[in-house]
Amino acid sequence: MKQSIPTYDLSSITHHGILIERIEKRTMSTEDNLFDKGVHRDSHYIFTYLESGHAKMMVDFKTIEARDAAVFFLLPGQVHEGILMDEVNGWFIAVKADLLPDAVRSVFEESLVDIQPISIDKSRAERLSACAKMLKMAYTEEMLETKDGFFVVQSLMNAFAGLYALIFLEENNPEIVNESRAVQLARKFRILVRKEFRTLKNPSAYAALLNISRGYLTEVIREVTGKPAQHWIQQEILIEAKRLLSFTQLTVKEIAYELGYSDHTYFSRLFSKTEGYPPSEFRDKNRKRS
Repeated sequence: MKQSIPTYDLSSITHHGILIERIEKRTMSTEDNLFDKGVHRDSHYIFTYLESGHAKMMVDFKTIEARDAAVFFLLPGQVHEGILMDEVNGWFIAVKADLLPDAVRSVFEESLVDIQPISIDKSRAERLSACAKMLKMAYTEEMLETKDGFFVVQSLMNAFAGLYALIFLEENNPEIVNESRAVQLARKFRILVRKEFRTLKNPSAYAALLNISRGYLTEVIREVTGKPAQHWIQQEILIEAKRLLSFTQLTVKEIAYELGYSDHTYFSRLFSKTEGYPPSEFRDKNRKRS
């Protein structure tokens, strides 16, 4: 059992911040350094385009499964583990967050729905394949080592990620272009919570950052999501607590401090009230590594 959850970045593989791999009839192997890392986080985005085959992974305690033509992405910081790859054909693309346009990142990071694999039709598959092939052709050391060449590679990467964003938006919110101010505000709130939950625990703090009143924030978040603002703050705290309880050997007291609580007994009470049992019992039930 580790003291912390391993976080991998692309520096051990490439110093360019972008990686593209063509997958051909891949089955998970103990020698697979891209997929068989055990439970871990990545500091970058991962875009997986499955043309055919069967893949399964754990992402923050949920089992994600895809078959045949489908797309899936992982956000930086999500804890995950590969479970199954069977005769997989497709593409694996990783990219540092700061190389993606803000407009593309906001689609993924401010999502108000759970991220799930999305099955794609022939037209979408053809567009993704064409873009991935162009990106792969441009992804050479000769191109990457020059300013103009890297700009071309990054532009193609942005186009590929943009197609992902478009697919995700069309699948989850066809009316996104006409979304109300309330939905826009809810998105801003959710991304702030993901960034600040360790230090900001109260809706009032987020309302101040958004230049609105606490009452208005509470009203808007409940209207858009069906849950109060405090629920979403606690959800981010709890999912990180579960990650640390399951995949590290930090004590409950150390985890409480890691999450910004000076009083670990208060953290334990909060966890117990929300989950129905104390952190130590959750750890016993869910620990995956001895």
